[in-house]
Amino acid sequence: MKTAIVTGGGSGIGLAIAAKFVQAGLKTIIIGRDLEKLRIASDRLGTLCIPVSGDLSTLATIPLLVETIIKEHGNIDILVNNAGINMKKEFTEVTDEDFLRIIQTNLSAVFVLSREIVKHMLKNDIKGSIINISSMASQYGIPKVIAYTASKSAVEGMTRAMSTELAPKGIRTNCIAPGFIGTDMSAKALDSDPERKSKALGRTSMGYLGEPADIGDAALFLATDNSKYITGVVLPVDGGNSTGF
Repeated sequence: MKTAIVTGGGSGIGLAIAAKFVQAGLKTIIIGRDLEKLRIASDRLGTLCIPVSGDLSTLATIPLLVETIIKEHGNIDILVNNAGINMKKEFTEVTDEDFLRIIQTNLSAVFVLSREIVKHMLKNDIKGSIINISSMASQYGIPKVIAYTASKSAVEGMTRAMSTELAPKGIRTNCIAPGFIGTDMSAKALDSDPERKSKALGRTSMGYLGEPADIGDAALFLATDNSKYITGVVLPVDGGNSTGF
C-alpha cells in the first residue's frame, strides 16, 4: 500500500484530495495546525486517513516532523503541497511582514517539506510523485493579492525546476492550478462580492464553479501510475477560466 501526505488536508481542496486518495486505497496522512479539524476529517474518511498536527510555517520544525511521520508510518510515496494562506490588501498597504508571512507558508514551507521528503525518497529508491497546488493568480493578474500571486507563481517555477532535476531519479513533480472552486471559504467570499463572482464566472467557459472533488480527481491522476509519463506540468482545473475571455 502506498502512503501519501496531504498538507492542509482538514478542509476544502485538501480534504477533497485526501478523500479521493483514501477511496483509492492510499494511506493518507493529513497535516494541519488544527488537530481537532483534522480528527473530524479523519473520522469522516476512515482508518486510512491519519491526522498529524504540524505548523509548516515554522520551517525549522519540518525535518523532525517528516522524520517522525516516516518512523511511525513507513515510506512516503506521494506528497501534495496544498496548505496555503491568502490575504486581500491593496498593493501599497501590504507590509514587509505581510508579504514574508505569505511567502513563508506558501513557498518556503513547500520547498522545505519537499526537500525533506525527496531526501527520504532518494535514500529509499522510491519512485515518488510530488504535486504542488498553485492558483489562477499565477495564470493572470488578480488585484489585491500580490504576495499570494508571487508565492503561487514561484511554486509553478519551482515545480518545473524540481521536475527537471528529479525526474531522472524517478520522482515526478507536477502542479495543479485550480480555478474558482466552490469551497465553503471561496463560496462565502464570492457570494459577498457579486461583482467579483460575476467576473469569475463570466470568464469561466463552462459557466459554473468547480467542486473540490474535481481537484481531488486531478491529484489522484497525477499521484498514480495513470500519469507515469507526465512530469513538470502545470494543469489548470478551471472550467476554461485561464483561457476564457
